[in-house]
Amino acid sequence: MNPLACIMGDMDLVRPLGLAGIPCAVVARPGDPPRFSRFTRVALDWLDSWGQTEELVEALVRFGSAQTEPPVLFYQEDGQLLLVSRYRDRLKQSFRFVVADSMLVEDLVDKGRFQVLADRLALPVPATRRLYPAEGSTPTDIDIPFPLIIKPVIRRSRDLALIGSSGKALRVDTPEALRNLWPHLVAARMDVLAQQLIPGPEGCIESYHVYVDEQGYIVGEFTGRKIRTYPMEYGHSTAVEISSSADVQMMGRDLVKRLGLRGVAKFDFKRGPDAKLYLLEINPRFNLWHHLGAVAGVNLPAMVYNNLIKPSRRVAPRATPGVKWCAIWEDAKAAKAQGQSLLTWLAWMLNCAAKSGVAWDDPMPFLRSKLWRRLSHLMPAHAP
Repeated sequence: MNPLACIMGDMDLVRPLGLAGIPCAVVARPGDPPRFSRFTRVALDWLDSWGQTEELVEALVRFGSAQTEPPVLFYQEDGQLLLVSRYRDRLKQSFRFVVADSMLVEDLVDKGRFQVLADRLALPVPATRRLYPAEGSTPTDIDIPFPLIIKPVIRRSRDLALIGSSGKALRVDTPEALRNLWPHLVAARMDVLAQQLIPGPEGCIESYHVYVDEQGYIVGEFTGRKIRTYPMEYGHSTAVEISSSADVQMMGRDLVKRLGLRGVAKFDFKRGPDAKLYLLEINPRFNLWHHLGAVAGVNLPAMVYNNLIKPSRRVAPRATPGVKWCAIWEDAKAAKAQGQSLLTWLAWMLNCAAKSGVAWDDPMPFLRSKLWRRLSHLMPAHAP
């Protein structure tokens, strides 16, 4: 039997590995869709990578050590990325995995450190300043023009909720608006970044996705662009598509070399009104795009797995432009917010080649997770 892929992630990471015929073990909560996938052979209890780090590392090491061959470890969230990077020496005893250099990981996850790195390497990022809200303080003059984007130094959804954001950032149009927001930042005890806003809708955000082996060879790559997010501004992706942007690819390759990056990464750019590409962030981890990439012909997670099991050099395939992915329920909200009719959106959605968590050839993750949630809500009502 082939070694397991041990996945800390959702169905958008399970599916590309399963489609490649790779057996999966998942770290998931009770009732989570990956537990019910036909690709899943083993399910491990979920532990919080932020708050239960040591326990999660120990559970992973116990599991990996019990296998006849070391599994290949995959991670999808920032907390999991930091765990794999910081505990790489312990995890290497029981797993195979790819991860960027430890210092680079810290620089990319912490947006304050990323700004220092960007200044040092002259990366094409928008003007950014770090702010330090504290009791009794007030926002000082900022030497970049409004409007601004305010985002946490380390992005966690619970931190964003503290400042009233359901997306990834907040837009602040005037100095007065920043002064009004300031007490909320102080109360949240949260250092933030203020960044120059690049005009344009979320559809102007384009990305470069890559897997680089230990020798610096690009094993696979593709480019993409956002179609919709929810909320509409600074929200989470609900619809995306593969593109064929030569300048995005060229800039992505250049940044890979300048950073000395190894492993997988997603480079997010925003194309300004002048067509210039501005670098917003770099995420050196697996993500939802890898499901779409696999359907479009470039299966980066499977490439990682195969390269770690039996290294080889092959000609990198090209992804098919125009292939689309959507998260059905959230994208329905996003399309409605854009003013699309339900019928128009339904026709578009049905033509999406990749749908998050929903597949005719693997229906149980959707069906059984919905049933489990329904029953879990009913159980307390019937408890003695």
